[in-house]
Order: sequence, then structure tokens, then C-alpha cells
Amino acid sequence: MHTVRIQIVRFTDAHFPGWVECVLRDATDHEWTFVDKVPTFTGVSLNADSTYPQPGVVACEIVRTWTDERGRTRCLIDTERPWGISASRGETQFEVFIEQVTPHTRSPETGTQEG
Repeated sequence: MHTVRIQIVRFTDAHFPGWVECVLRDATDHEWTFVDKVPTFTGVSLNADSTYPQPGVVACEIVRTWTDERGRTRCLIDTERPWGISASRGETQFEVFIEQVTPHTRSPETGTQEG
């Protein structure tokens, strides 16, 4: 499993365990919005009084990688697996730079790194 870096930009709902809005900036500089429970994106306890933005991650799988015409490694990721996360409009596949992706994942239960 991999994760892709995102920015947690605001707290949206105090309903347990708290919900946040996040942004993923892809390789074409397009911003994708995600809204889900705080533990989906970070092991840090966030609430309405927390300072934003905060760093976070979304679990994903790499579908494919390639090198573009400028020599940069890009990849197509899918956030449907392993945890069924989609952007606000339902998208699950995103083109990002390989540097945005890590082969480690945070356990949603503990907030600790695995891998």
C-alpha cells in the first residue's frame, strides 16, 4: 500500500470522530477535494480550533508509472483501494508526481507508520 500527500485545509463537522476537507494537487496543478473522517487522513487529533492547513495522506495504489517528456516520473494512483476514498465528485484516479507518493502508510487505528 502507498499513500499520497495531501493538505488538510479545514474542519467541516464535529460529528465523531470529526470530519475535515483536504486538497490533493495533481501533476497538472489541478486541486481535488476530499472530505472524510480525520483518522482517514492523519493520526493527529484535529478539531475546529486546530491550525490549518495540516499535512495528511490518502491511502492509494499505484496503477502505473512513466517518465514524461521533461524527464519527471509521474504515476497514476487510485484511492479506491484500499479504503474506498474518493474525491468530492467521485473521482478515484489521479496523476501525480512520484515524489508525492510514499510506500509507507499510516495505520488509521493508531496513526503510526507501517511499511
